[in-house]
Amino acid sequence: MSQAFVTGGSGFIGQVLIRRLLKDGHTVRALVRSAESADRVRALGAEPVRAELTDATTWQDAAAGSDVIFHLAAETDVTADRERHEASTVRGTQAAVDAARHARTPTFVRCGSEAALLAGEPLVDVDETAPLRPDSAAAYCAAKAVAERIVIDANAPGFTTVSIRPRFVWGPGSILTDGLVAAAKAGRFAWIDGGRHLTDVTYVDNAVEGLLLGWEHGRPGQAYFITDRHRVVLRDFFETLFAIHGVDSAIPDVDAETARRDVPVPVRWFLGQPCTLRTDKAVAELGYWPVVSPPEGLEIVRNIAAGVRS
Repeated sequence: MSQAFVTGGSGFIGQVLIRRLLKDGHTVRALVRSAESADRVRALGAEPVRAELTDATTWQDAAAGSDVIFHLAAETDVTADRERHEASTVRGTQAAVDAARHARTPTFVRCGSEAALLAGEPLVDVDETAPLRPDSAAAYCAAKAVAERIVIDANAPGFTTVSIRPRFVWGPGSILTDGLVAAAKAGRFAWIDGGRHLTDVTYVDNAVEGLLLGWEHGRPGQAYFITDRHRVVLRDFFETLFAIHGVDSAIPDVDAETARRDVPVPVRWFLGQPCTLRTDKAVAELGYWPVVSPPEGLEIVRNIAAGVRS
């Protein structure tokens, strides 16, 4: 089988990706910065590589012999300042591309996000022809756009680059869900303008399926949206997750005008407007189809949460 190299392998999506790669018979090396992260990926069955993401020279030799690099490492705090996003998401992506080229890795797959397209207007039934927004007022979104452009522009003969864009990745251990649950329990969460916006979401196994298909079938230099292909009302979906995780306090509502004043971007965009994405391209070109349905995913989350509480 093949050898894969993963950045961000100790994270939420990265751990599921490593498990899937190993299950499929591949060997995996994973870039880590700390001893704790090294222990985590080693426990999964991958070989940890201690190095600094943004310095390609510290890990490019370890990537030699890899058939694919999956680049998942990025700044995950949407409220972080522009410098942090530039350092991790932008410079980290450039370093990962540089390392892949040095190692002569034939395929580079980045885990992107629809956030790269966000600059204030809702994304409604959009496809991959919608433009990237490096001019976004939100540093998180601007950095995502710049990083994706680095990856797409790096595509060349003998070096295939692909960007996979899942939307709101959820499932057991989701740091996004955990953060929202913690905010709701602490009284720091509110529904914006009722919260009844139609949105796409992506169960983590479906995001991983998209990443693997991007490696196997992705057209060079292309981006693909990946979702559960089952749109949900944001408030209904969150209320279900909140109930599973024991949120029993009433959650207030704020109107759109108050949100514009008090809720920073991109949080206000993520929670206060619709986001629906077309996955026709992934279905047609990658052969993508969700491997876990929303009811199945919710049942998995419910069972694991019940086990933790007991």
